[in-house]
Amino acid sequence: MTLILASASPRRSELLRNACISFVAEPAHVPEEPLPDELPLVYAQRLARDKARAVFARHPDGVVFGADTTVVVDGHLLEKPRDAEDAARMLRLLSGRSHEVITGVCLMSAGFEQTEAEITEVRFSPLTDAEIAAYVATGEPMDKAGAYAIQGVASRWVERIEGCYFNVVGLPVPRVYRMLRRLEVETGRV
Repeated sequence: MTLILASASPRRSELLRNACISFVAEPAHVPEEPLPDELPLVYAQRLARDKARAVFARHPDGVVFGADTTVVVDGHLLEKPRDAEDAARMLRLLSGRSHEVITGVCLMSAGFEQTEAEITEVRFSPLTDAEIAAYVATGEPMDKAGAYAIQGVASRWVERIEGCYFNVVGLPVPRVYRMLRRLEVETGRV
């Protein structure tokens, strides 16, 4: 049985390939908007579930995995920036502080659905306006929740992390692996 990743994220695909987890990618194309007063954890889990369900509807005999990552500072969601100005705003919010990276994950197959989340705390060193402007000019922040890639240029500002590093990249690989093993034990499918 082939795992279907309900995502077009190149980072998620790379993480699964690096862990030798076989899959095919199929984007879900679901709206990514928080509901009024929706908590960040609930939002990330709901989006992961919505993505998995959208792809599962097209492959009811398959095993589908959905994920969604968001960054939270002071209770505010920092999703993918709209433009360079929005990216700079986000980076100023993260400068010299800690924030949470939350990834909701949902695994489903016939008769099985499990939704979980991974939360990692990341602390940034203080950033100057010049550093922020130079980083935004690289283009790296533009398609990333929170406007940064921990595995890229922004790695130089990460003072510490508490939790799963891979979660910050975009997919908590150890959690995904445990979920796949649980699916195999409970259903005999993988």
